[in-house]
Amino acid sequence: MKRCFCAKIFFPVLLGLVFFVGSHLTAAAADSVTIFAAASTTNAVTDIGKLFSKKGFGEMIPSFASSSTLAKQIENGAPAQIYLSADLKWMDYLEKKGLIEPGSRFDLLGNRIVLIVPEESRVDRVDIGPGFGLASLLGDGYLSMGDPDHVPAGIYGKQALESLGVWKDVETRIARQKDVRSALALVERGESPLGVVYATDASISKKVRVVGTFPEDSHPKIIYPVAMVKDGETAVSKAFLEFLKSDEARTIFESYGFSMAK
Repeated sequence: MKRCFCAKIFFPVLLGLVFFVGSHLTAAAADSVTIFAAASTTNAVTDIGKLFSKKGFGEMIPSFASSSTLAKQIENGAPAQIYLSADLKWMDYLEKKGLIEPGSRFDLLGNRIVLIVPEESRVDRVDIGPGFGLASLLGDGYLSMGDPDHVPAGIYGKQALESLGVWKDVETRIARQKDVRSALALVERGESPLGVVYATDASISKKVRVVGTFPEDSHPKIIYPVAMVKDGETAVSKAFLEFLKSDEARTIFESYGFSMAK
């Protein structure tokens, strides 16, 4: 009889515990937003997420990588709610596949691409213009940049170098990196004498110097679009998407060198 009585008590308690844990996990998920964002936005978006949480709006769960990598992950079912791309191409890619919530997309940020060298480099200033001597500056080294086949910073870099007529001089000497932060790191370590990165990435490093800025007319305008991923809308994700447009978020983005899209 005792055994039977204990069982009658145990199973309701167990079911209650399962319900309690399950409901709290659901509540935790409802109080957070998962954003897949371009690697170049790592510092700014992290700070914005902290501020969002501090205000009691919810927790931000970020995933940072190249825009192409993130777009492919979303296509394959990764649980992103918001996607922040470093170029229009990969946002267009997801939108054409019906993976972006209609009407949620807008242009958020702008950026510039620059030429960097390790801090101890003897290269002081480079006048970037048609036919400039990039190959001779490289010497026996390689130019570090995001893979121009799919990483936005690399794509912009290649377009600029083609426009200036120097791509063919260096195309066999490109150190292709998985994202712009990896391209930055290679120059920081002195493994590449030169690199092409966003101005915002160069600004966060004390181990590199900017020696030249690419003319704006040498490549398409750099635009960072953001949107809600299909079926990703919740009260918290909607609030975070709006928060990215706030004056407080703007202040953080601009502190890292981004411009706001017009």
